[in-house]
Amino acid sequence: MKKIVTLTALGLILASTSANAAGFHLREQSGAALGNAFAGATAGAEDISYAYFNVAGLTRHQGTQMNLGATYIAPEARARNIVSSTTGEEAGVDNIVHAAVAPNMAFSHQLNDKTTLALGVNVPFGMVTKYDDRNWAGSGHGLTSKVTVVTTTPMVAYKVNDKLSIGAGLPIQYFKAKLSNGVPKTSGATGEATYTKIEGDTVDVGYQLGAMYEFNENTRVGINYRSEINHKLKGEIEGQGIGVQGNPLLNQDISARIDTPAMLSVGAFHKINDKWEVMAEYQKVFWNSFDSIDIYGQERGGMFSHTLEHWEDTDFYAVGASYNLDDKWKLRFGLAYDDSAVRKDYRTPRIPDSRRVWYSTGASYKYSENLTFNAAYTFIKAEEAEIDLEGVHAEYKNQVHILGLSMNYKF
Repeated sequence: MKKIVTLTALGLILASTSANAAGFHLREQSGAALGNAFAGATAGAEDISYAYFNVAGLTRHQGTQMNLGATYIAPEARARNIVSSTTGEEAGVDNIVHAAVAPNMAFSHQLNDKTTLALGVNVPFGMVTKYDDRNWAGSGHGLTSKVTVVTTTPMVAYKVNDKLSIGAGLPIQYFKAKLSNGVPKTSGATGEATYTKIEGDTVDVGYQLGAMYEFNENTRVGINYRSEINHKLKGEIEGQGIGVQGNPLLNQDISARIDTPAMLSVGAFHKINDKWEVMAEYQKVFWNSFDSIDIYGQERGGMFSHTLEHWEDTDFYAVGASYNLDDKWKLRFGLAYDDSAVRKDYRTPRIPDSRRVWYSTGASYKYSENLTFNAAYTFIKAEEAEIDLEGVHAEYKNQVHILGLSMNYKF
């Protein structure tokens, strides 16, 4: 029973954090902003994809527009010096995370000189971790985890005057989680390996508020708040193998409460001259809302798992610059620091999270007055991370390669 409780308590949400942002946050929602490491994203408003970071910036865009983008995320997380306290065996795992594509899109329509409506679709959270060997030393703490979060956000922005714009959005968030774990065999044990898995999903709603102030045509600042969204997943837990036969906790419907965190962002943008632009960004992600996971059985009733997580709020800092090569080409550069939501005492094989530094570059090409293309590349280097849990010790080296592409079309 203890192993099953460990599975459910750690599992529903902890799927992606060896990837590219603190926690399981996917910041990559704009091909243009990625090139600046998201520096100034809250004040940038360079195309309508920036509405994810600040809905108020939509008032800067005229007529009807469409932005389509996709980000290829290729994380690497290698576990080394894995030591099982049960068998004493030492091993390594080449890569526990797998590449994925995160799409994003936005549509906007200017109703009049004051009001703009928009709709955004994003994948703001999620990733996959996978240990191919069911009997690796830490399998009781995690084998395969997959989290997918898709958010559809209707938005409205209003231009109060020539300097101030405000906006609001209603994020409608679909959250789905799948995971599995095993129980590693003791030395000399035989028989079918124990294997358990759970799956659940839900749809819930939050809100987004933003404001942008333009001191003049060259300088602006922005602030944006995205609310915490409280999810109650419903699904099932099941198992196979001799280690779970007859376990009353298995093969029943379950529910679990999971929160995606609130975020507060502040950004600044300044055009120095016709060639150079500079920008900066700060974001606070309120991961402290993820304090514990409670799992409830629907058929046999009651809470059968309560696990403290004690995640901490994270800070993201970024600075960037853009260089207008000519009327068509813009080059982008950015550097960022991203904190870790997980401290060593609570780090698990599902989430070998650590602090990281972003190095970004990109380019925009204005094909015509109506059509612009964006491309960006980011390399993220994370600090080494360790886990020390019941039955296993491991050391992780994590890094990420990211490629973003997008197009913005004005009808």
